[in-house]
Amino acid sequence: MKFRVSYRLPMFFNHTRGGYLHNQHRCFTSLFKKLRTTTPARASVSGGHGSSQGDSFLVPGATVATLLMLGVLHARRLYDDKKFEEAREKGIELEFQPDVKAAFLGLLPLRSISRFWGFLTDLELPVWLRPYTYRAWARAFHSNLDEVALPLDEYASLRQFFVRTLKEGSRPIDHDPQCLISPVDGIVLRCGELRGVGAMIEQVKGCSYSVSSLLGASSFLPMIAEGGVQEESDEQENTSKEKSKKSWWKISLASPKVWDPVSVCPMKGLFYCVIYLKPGDYHRIHSPVDWSILVRRHFSGRLFPVNERATRTIQNLYVENERVVLEGLWKEGFMAIAAIGATNIGSIELFIEPELRTNRPRKKLLHSEPPEEHLYEPEGVGVMLKKGDEIAAFNMGSTVVLVFQAPISKSLENGDSSSEFSFCIKRGDRVRVGEALGRWQDF
Repeated sequence: MKFRVSYRLPMFFNHTRGGYLHNQHRCFTSLFKKLRTTTPARASVSGGHGSSQGDSFLVPGATVATLLMLGVLHARRLYDDKKFEEAREKGIELEFQPDVKAAFLGLLPLRSISRFWGFLTDLELPVWLRPYTYRAWARAFHSNLDEVALPLDEYASLRQFFVRTLKEGSRPIDHDPQCLISPVDGIVLRCGELRGVGAMIEQVKGCSYSVSSLLGASSFLPMIAEGGVQEESDEQENTSKEKSKKSWWKISLASPKVWDPVSVCPMKGLFYCVIYLKPGDYHRIHSPVDWSILVRRHFSGRLFPVNERATRTIQNLYVENERVVLEGLWKEGFMAIAAIGATNIGSIELFIEPELRTNRPRKKLLHSEPPEEHLYEPEGVGVMLKKGDEIAAFNMGSTVVLVFQAPISKSLENGDSSSEFSFCIKRGDRVRVGEALGRWQDF
């Protein structure tokens, strides 16, 4: 495919540093002036007077570049997603197979590319072009425009359209107090109970990652030493359940801050759910239960893609990528939500902390720098949210990992727990915000 270069754009061939900076500044100044000033097309009056030169509108070069990038970046994703869905319908489970392309991605400046993409999607589109652009996007990625809260021409940029709100009633919330709802629209990749040493989650067949690596070494994840006394953990659970409902968020967080994931196991009744959001999905994250957010952790990692092909070819994908982790407590114990960034999705908006900025230029080149941690209300109350409240949003598509404690029965058989909590969904199901992920009963 050949691309035609517009000769209206200035080319930088100055060899001196001063001349280069001068021309660069002049170029960007001229570009922003063109983007901010639009020439409205003048309608022809009955007499047909006026010059035709003023009746035409020249689409800015940045807008054309944005539209081209939309097609180029996601044509391959559409193809891969289609192949994956066909294999899943046939009952074929694809295994982890690293390839050369995945290794090559690590050499690309994906963070810088994502920041540039964010700049393009923030550019204001001409009013007349907005409905055509968004309808084309909806056809390509199967978005339901009937749910959009505002007229299409009121979304000034692609970014505003990506993080759009929905009409009231589009996502009814299941308010059953013994129900945990989906925080996002998407496809369930994995779900189940955390068991065994290290509390591993299967990314894809043949490749797993530990929950402690995903949430961070300082996580309050309820873990116990391998071979520890089960009676001790049962006693802690009973003590927690005896707490008053008015003060359940004040449960002490005196669990170990650092542990060796090789020698510890998750406590009984610890579950997880991994949900993948496609580019055409609704991109806001909602609260799955009534809970209190106590800690926010921001990991400034890589920005690999997180589509189906990437999960099969990139090891420790969710642990390597930039992410925002929210941890807290609800009436049944521990709760954590990890919003995973991806290529072109480095910007994760946190509604409870608007000043948070993700995908910032890093001073260090190392990807293993410690996360930035923020404690909400050191007194232990935190940020209180109701089921269904908006928490965050990110552009395009990405992944959310939910880790939580849920009720389990007291009866033990051969050392295994018979869980009262059970998932209402299974791997491969499509879920929407407000729909039940799982329920439990009190006996």
